[in-house]
Amino acid sequence: MSDYDEADLHIEKPKTHAAGPVAVAVSMKRALGHMGAVRTAKTLLDLNQAEGFDCMSCAWPDPDPGHRHAAEFCENGAKAVAEEATTTRATPEFFARHSIAELDARSEHWLGQQGRITHPMVRLPGATHYEPIEWDDAFRLIGDELNSLASPDEALFYTSGRASNEAAFVYQLFARAFGTNNLPDCSNMCHESTSFALQETIGIGKASVTLDDVYDAELIILAGQNPGTNHPRMLSALEKAKQNGAKIISINPLREAGLLNFKNPQTARGMVGPGTDLSDYHLPIKINGDLALFQAIGSLLLKWDSIDHEFVESYTAGFDEWREHVASVDWNVVTDATGLTVQQITKAAEMLRDSKATVFCWAMGLTQHRNAVATIKEVTNLALAQGNIGKRGAGLLPVRGHSNVQGDRTMGIWERVPELFLDAIESEFGFDPPRKHGLDTIDSIRAMRDGKAHFFLGLGGNFAQATPDSEVTFEALRRMRMTVHISTKINRSHLVTGDIALILPTLGRTEKDVQKSGPQWISVEDSTCSVHSSRGPLKPASEYLRSEIAILTGIAEATLGDRYGIDWRAMREDYRNIRTHIARVVSGCDGYEVNVRRPGGFILPHPPRDSRKFETPSGKAEFTSSPIDVLHVPDGHLLLQTLRSHDQFNTTIYGLSDRYRGIEGGRRVVFVHREDIAALGYRDGDFVDLVTKWDDDDIDRSASNFRIVEYDTPRGCAAAYYPETNPLVPLDSTATDSNCPTSKSVVIQLVPAGTTTAVDNHGHQDEMRSDEVHKKHPQPHHLS
Repeated sequence: MSDYDEADLHIEKPKTHAAGPVAVAVSMKRALGHMGAVRTAKTLLDLNQAEGFDCMSCAWPDPDPGHRHAAEFCENGAKAVAEEATTTRATPEFFARHSIAELDARSEHWLGQQGRITHPMVRLPGATHYEPIEWDDAFRLIGDELNSLASPDEALFYTSGRASNEAAFVYQLFARAFGTNNLPDCSNMCHESTSFALQETIGIGKASVTLDDVYDAELIILAGQNPGTNHPRMLSALEKAKQNGAKIISINPLREAGLLNFKNPQTARGMVGPGTDLSDYHLPIKINGDLALFQAIGSLLLKWDSIDHEFVESYTAGFDEWREHVASVDWNVVTDATGLTVQQITKAAEMLRDSKATVFCWAMGLTQHRNAVATIKEVTNLALAQGNIGKRGAGLLPVRGHSNVQGDRTMGIWERVPELFLDAIESEFGFDPPRKHGLDTIDSIRAMRDGKAHFFLGLGGNFAQATPDSEVTFEALRRMRMTVHISTKINRSHLVTGDIALILPTLGRTEKDVQKSGPQWISVEDSTCSVHSSRGPLKPASEYLRSEIAILTGIAEATLGDRYGIDWRAMREDYRNIRTHIARVVSGCDGYEVNVRRPGGFILPHPPRDSRKFETPSGKAEFTSSPIDVLHVPDGHLLLQTLRSHDQFNTTIYGLSDRYRGIEGGRRVVFVHREDIAALGYRDGDFVDLVTKWDDDDIDRSASNFRIVEYDTPRGCAAAYYPETNPLVPLDSTATDSNCPTSKSVVIQLVPAGTTTAVDNHGHQDEMRSDEVHKKHPQPHHLS
């Protein structure tokens, strides 16, 4: 069930550069089409400016205020702003015309084009449609439901990265005052493996670099990352680093356009010239081969004695064990796991050996595997071995994909927040918050599925579409007594409802926020720990919209009343009161109100970066030793990674053009190497269903009607877009320790289209000839 005809899908040759004049043209077309000329100028010229508003499309840091362009945004930033600042409206009349079932039959792309929600809406038990509800009635309904729960732990409080620091602080305070640490967030599904690995090895789960370090690096390693689509403004920083003499190694199964060449729209060279070649060396690694690769590089650095012995001796522990472990690496295992030759790996290691300052960057390509935590620890081992932490032009840079997901975590959105944070809450507000760890995203779905949770509140995002194992997740949400979503636009999560469902429409980043004390502003944190202010320029899309903070404090008052004497009204009427609490509760936020108001904001403390202090149990950075965990794929199967198109941000589908990969007019495609296509008995252009089985359960998972696209990807590997492929990711297939879904390691079969019990991206099932599939196509083994 889609709102485009697959006959419109056509394939072009992949591009060899990113951005350039086409990106400018697409940006302006989308912006003008959604907003018109006046709103386009008013928003885009304020986007990512020191006194403007922060882009919602990624968490890449901004240059210093004096070094920003008038157009300090990328194509996807322009698309994100256009989507939020659109003049189209989803009014109560719209919801009266369309039943929930009718809306659920539509694609995510169609839903997103229906515009901003203008009124709070409710779906009552047994109703087929949403209808409007007054704000006070909505708050009362929520408060009554929360207070009827047998335990606070039956409630789940989910957060997307779009929330501001102020909203996140209020949200976690409310959840803990209510009595639970059930604060799952989108980080659980993306960089949780990073947070876990870095916390254990260097004592803090954040990047150890600033933007200046990227500019000053001698070598930049991009692993499991596609900046051209997912963090396009990063390309400008890479270009500047190249101009300063840096070399770049890209490690990725696909040779993405943004890893090859960047045509900077801010320069003549980018608009009419050849652009800037970025990657000096590309390693087309097999999916899940990164752990083996980094251990092999470590063994070569040891062999060449390319070690910073002074740093290792003074600041680290566990080096001898790591040295012994990687010195005995089995190169046959390495080449099999990576699909690379010894010569390819050696050349990359030589570049690392010859660099005196290396920045290691990574994203979802490393974090969403069973061995993700071990892989990121291995990256950290390489940085420690050469002393690449706490010096200029060097460090660890996990690149966050959501605009304030890191800030939300800083503000306490974490199901296992440190005791020191809880102690500070107790000191500031006079109550002892719950100390038992709460549920992360995966465990929250299990709790809903198993009848252990009955209330779900989502602050932003699209939980139903962002999470794995779509059919299981949808059914879990439908078991809820109440589901509540604080949103700007319609998405799938509003249509997969509990007995009672509420949509609470909120202000966006682009809009003015005026409360009783006057105009307000909020703050956010980027990938390099820089915190800065944000204020929107536009009149709100509807007079009935409320800010995230106003909504959350309204729910808190309706639920808690005057419990603990927390002054929710004061925080709502003047956000300075929230920032005063932040300054006294959150480590590193002393003087928050003053510091964040400065042009460009301020950078939070980071002990490893600032003073080579490591807040680990040993007081030193920890080398770790991990076995090379090789994922064996049975014959006749492929290993699938899910990924974004260039025309989407997370689950928001802007359009149907993935022009860098040459896909136009559709999304249900699977990228496969031409030799694998032939070996499996297919041809380029055939339509297939994707099938997988997880041995820990008896669920047959499938996604239907994907066109095979011949692509330059390693043998045995495949790639396809999410959320269409989320039904294939088993709920219980997660990264060791971090519990992050393994969306980059899905063992699949290709079977002729129409021969499976297929689950589409809405979670609907189309009954087909499933018995024939299992006779002809044995199922993959457990991922071990």
